[in-house]
Formats: sequence, structure tokens, C-alpha cells
Amino acid sequence: MSRITGAVRVAGIVGNPVAHSLSPIIHNAWIEALGLDAAYAAFAPRDADGFATLVEAGRAGLIAGVNVTAPFKEQAFALADAATDTARASGSANILRFRDGEVEADSADGEGLLWALKDQAPGLDLNGAPVVMLGAGGAARAAVAALAVAGARVRIVNRTRERAEALAADIGLGVQSADPDSAFEGAQLVVNALSATPQLDPARFQPGTVVMDMSYRPVETPFLKAAKAAGLTTVDGLAMLIGQAGPSFRVLFDVESPAIDPRPLLLAHLGEAG
Repeated sequence: MSRITGAVRVAGIVGNPVAHSLSPIIHNAWIEALGLDAAYAAFAPRDADGFATLVEAGRAGLIAGVNVTAPFKEQAFALADAATDTARASGSANILRFRDGEVEADSADGEGLLWALKDQAPGLDLNGAPVVMLGAGGAARAAVAALAVAGARVRIVNRTRERAEALAADIGLGVQSADPDSAFEGAQLVVNALSATPQLDPARFQPGTVVMDMSYRPVETPFLKAAKAAGLTTVDGLAMLIGQAGPSFRVLFDVESPAIDPRPLLLAHLGEAG
């Protein structure tokens, strides 16, 4: 049983909106399982100034660290005094750790994506694999970096070609922007990082293509449902969320997460069957 005393270690998730976040469910379940004197809350700054104020509270020692979600990931990276190699590779952060007045940026989004692929598509070998990333926004940034570092040949397809080209230039590592008409040729993995359902028919992908959607509301999105109907292997965004939670927990609370799978708890919260 967890306990809260005057020595409580406070961390949380920062975003706007953030009330829908499942991260507090995961982290507080792990806190309780380990009996930690800790709490994981949700913070919703109104704007960039509000987020900067929260970071200053961290510098002042009021909170131990935070996970960061939209729209603050790039600002989080910019405000940090130091950054891990992973965060620098993507130019964004989904973790800020506060220690002795200093702010360190880290990113577990890419690790979460790779964990999800290993968990739900264990037969996929990313080394040298052609991969299509749908979208070039904040959600895609860390994912593209992680895939490229893993050896994938990433092609970014985005409605605004210039934004795809800018992201490809930022990441480097052979990442390219691609024309939608030719991008899917030979692709072994297609990842949706768009907030909307892609206007694509997965039945047109080559047999054996793995299809991933970074969204998890619903867990089986229309895109994944169509891919499954086409006989393709699918990977859901809930697996990615769980995959990034473990390394986040380690950074925020200085302890490994327990061997408890939060997926059944999250599915119950979402009202979906396992």
C-alpha cells in the first residue's frame, strides 16, 4: 500500500488537454504496488507561459519531474539545461527531470514505440526495413528518430511536403520525405502519427506489412481495424504508451517499474475488451 507523507515525491503528466491521459492510472498503480511515498498527478498549464512557470517550480524543488505531452514537448526540450542523446536526436522531450535546480530533458517516446513493435510484431526486423511515417508533427518526431537509429529506412508522408522535408532534415540518418504515390512500395511498416484517420486502404499494402497507429482512443482505431481485416499484423498506441511508461517511471522515481502489466487496467478504464 502506498503512503503519502511530508517526504512525498511528486511527479506527473503535463499537457493541454490532459484530463484524458492514462499515464496517472499506470504510474499510480505502480506506485501503490511498490508502496512508494509518491504521487503522480496531471498538470494542465493554459499556455507556454504557464508551462514555463511549471518548469520553474521544478527548478525550485517543488516537483521531482514530469512527463510532457502535446503541445509542450518541443518547449520542454528548449527549456532544459541538458538533454540525453535520445532527446537530442528528436529535438523534443516527453520527460523533464528536476534535480538541484537543473532541468534534464529525456524522451521515452521512441523507446515506447520500439517496445510496442517488439511486443505486438515480434517478427519485424527494422534493420534496413522501409518504413512509412504518416505525419510530420510532434507525435512523429521521436518515433522517426527511434526508427532511424534502429536502422530503418524512414519515409515521411505528410500533407504539407515542406514540413516532412524539415523533419527529415532535422533527424538526418537517411530519413526522407516521400510522395504518397510511391512511398508505400516495399514498406514493411506503416505508422500513423496523424490525429485523424488516414485516407488509405491497408488492403493495398503488400502482404506482411505491419500497421501501427499511435492513437489509442479507441485502442483498435478504424485504421487498425481495416488493416486487421486485410490480414495484416497490427500494433496499437496503447502498447506504445505502456512501453514509454516504464523508462519514464525509472527516471521520475529512481526505481524500476514493477512487473505488473497495466494493459488490463487501462482497457477496463477505456471500457474496451482485452
